[in-house]
This record gives sequence, C-alpha cells and structure tokens, in this order.
Amino acid sequence: MTRARAGQPGGTIEHPQRDRQSVALVHGFLAHSMMLAVLAHRLRRHGYRTDPWGYRNMCCSLLVHADRFADVLRTLDADPAIDTLHLVTHSMGCIIARAALDRFRPTKLGRFVMLAPPNRGSFVATAAAGTFGRLFRPVMELSTAEDSLVNSLPMPQGVELGVITAGHDAIIAPESTRPDAPHDHATIHCRHSMLLFRRDAAELVAAFLRDGRFPVATTPSGTGHRQEH
Repeated sequence: MTRARAGQPGGTIEHPQRDRQSVALVHGFLAHSMMLAVLAHRLRRHGYRTDPWGYRNMCCSLLVHADRFADVLRTLDADPAIDTLHLVTHSMGCIIARAALDRFRPTKLGRFVMLAPPNRGSFVATAAAGTFGRLFRPVMELSTAEDSLVNSLPMPQGVELGVITAGHDAIIAPESTRPDAPHDHATIHCRHSMLLFRRDAAELVAAFLRDGRFPVATTPSGTGHRQEH
C-alpha cells in the first residue's frame, strides 16, 4: 500500500480541514495501483489524504484480495490521524471492497464511490468464463450468472453510495453497474478505464465525498450526470 498525505509536493490544499479524511482507492482487474495516481493526486488537491491499495494475483479468487483489503481497512480505521474513511474504487475493485466491507465495516466509514462497477456482473466475463475462467478465477466470479459470486455478495447497507458509469463501456453494461441499494448515479461519456484519468470524473468523486450526491448538470465536455436514488 502506498500512502500520500495532503500537503505533499505537487498538491495544493484547497480544503485543509479534510486532511483527516482518508480515501482508500482500489483498482480493477489486470490493472495496477499506479493507475490510481492521477485520481489520487486530484483528490489530494481537494484536501483529502489518499491511500491507494493494489493487488497482483489475478488468478486467485477476488475474496482473497477482499480479506487483505479488510485488513487494510482495519489498520486505517485504527489510525488516530483519520476521522473519516471513504472508499473510491474502480471496476473489480468495487466488488473487492464490497466483499471487504462484509468482513469488516470500519467505525469511521464515510462515503463509497464506485467507478464502472460490475455490481451485477460483466457480459465480457460471461463470454470469457468458459475459455479463461479456470485460469483467471475472477472471470467466473464476475459473470452475469445469477449464482455467480458477484450476484451472491451482499450489498453494503447504510452507507452513502455513488456510482459513476462509463457511457462507452465495452466491458460492463450500464444496468449492471446499479447496486441493489439506495445510490446516486452519474454517467461520463468515456471508456471503462478512462474514468480514472478524467478531470471531470475526479470532480464528481470529490463532490460526492463532500456532499453525498452528484451535482445535476450537463457540460459541453460531454459529461452527463444526474441524481437518482
């Protein structure tokens, strides 16, 4: 786990009162924690401390990663320098975080933003399960089958959830991003992984962490988002 605090070189603290709020970030399948660097940097500019976390083994069950991430949450929850612990996750990282919260729910848990989450499975995982499922277990676990792992995991309740969908996602259907729990929803017209690098996505994440909802607007850059519970 790498750690960066608000106020490090390269970051401008716009809201220093948030430096006791930590954001734990998790990447998706076949990705790396370095892919979280741009988003983490932008959140630090909003005054948040960031704690990116990654995993390397793409063959084991995502529940193995969930166990490890639950241990990370325990450590952060016990940190006296943290008052609030938010989660911001991408793709399979959203499901790892869901499973981790089923194992350990931080007492300091704040808000949870999911970027392109396969909450009801991925149609690409379903198509690839027969060919790659035995080698890459998460492929089977993230299928759209009713009895797949992702469709069997409980959804976190009693936490403010924000979901940002990629409007041109070639991996996850828009309806599959929706959690079976009250949530706010936004769409950015980009591809699946680009949500981690777009400034407008980072601004939406920061807005949700601050207010518990996304602003209702449509901008010339092609960012469409709406509030829905």
